[in-house]
Amino acid sequence: MYKALNINEKFSNFSELWSPKIIAGLNDYHFKLVKIKGDFIWHDHKGTDEVFLVISGSLRIDFRDGHVDLKSGEMFVVPKGVEHKPFASEECRIMIVEPAGIINTGDAGGDLTADCDEWI
Repeated sequence: MYKALNINEKFSNFSELWSPKIIAGLNDYHFKLVKIKGDFIWHDHKGTDEVFLVISGSLRIDFRDGHVDLKSGEMFVVPKGVEHKPFASEECRIMIVEPAGIINTGDAGGDLTADCDEWI
């Protein structure tokens, strides 16, 4: 049976911040939804690029040498190995696309480390 995936409906299924939820897979990649607000931690992903697509709200991704501002409908690819720190002053809803098994905090760890295999 064919059925479209409704992103807004999927967002309504969780309330946690900084806890990506997988909604689809493509080959060895996962499409993840996450609600964010406030500061994340400095981290990188040494072996992979990471796509940030803003569904609603606005997001700033800080880098050690600058930043990029994104609003609804915009996306950015963080190159592999580049240290970054997402931030949103108000709740922002984003989709992340990255290889399966990638941990949201990279090697940095900490309290914001989420289960990397949670499907909704």
